[in-house]
Amino acid sequence: MLIIADKRIPAAARKKLSEYGEVVLFKTSGLTYEAISGHPDIFFCTLNGQLIVAPNLPENYKSILRNHQISCMEGEQPMGGKYPETAAYNVVSNDKYLFHNFRYTDSKINELADDLDLIHVNQGYCRCNLLPLKNDHYITSDEGIRRVLENYNLDVLFVDPKDILLPGMKHGFFGGCCGVWENKVFILGNLNHFGDGKKVRTYLQHLHYEIIELYDGPLFDGGSVLFIA
Repeated sequence: MLIIADKRIPAAARKKLSEYGEVVLFKTSGLTYEAISGHPDIFFCTLNGQLIVAPNLPENYKSILRNHQISCMEGEQPMGGKYPETAAYNVVSNDKYLFHNFRYTDSKINELADDLDLIHVNQGYCRCNLLPLKNDHYITSDEGIRRVLENYNLDVLFVDPKDILLPGMKHGFFGGCCGVWENKVFILGNLNHFGDGKKVRTYLQHLHYEIIELYDGPLFDGGSVLFIA
């Protein structure tokens, strides 16, 4: 299994992740602004089992995917230097829904989502802010997303992102600290260092997830941790 993570995540988190698969440390230069330049959830998304990548994803990462016999589809919209050109692939999906600000969604994603119910949110950085879990449960760090999901009668936990590290920005977002693989939720940091950590721990334990805290420190927004089998 490949695990794609921002090259800038703490060394202890990289070491812990390597226990679960081959870690690919991700970085780009000159394509978008520095704070998100290594964020997997800005350049990649998965939808209905299909991996979609920005067409200007650096060639060395496309080669890594090919060498591991991982097929991917290139989107139409290149990664841009600023928001909202950076939001085209930052979607959230499961077997029922696709969540995004659909003013910004790449057209290839829309084509692949024709069997899903579309739920529009104003936040273009949807995956950064929304962690989808089993049985239509969600955690978000965006109040607007919380309100929309509650209007759809979905079970959503809101957490305050003010304690989350994102170098170069005031703070990061909760979804960007996490990855989900099978029955495990991986967190870049330790929930004991997060103001709403007890709420998150209780919520995940109620859903019978195994919580993997990747290092003993504050939550770090690395643009999600992407697992590709």
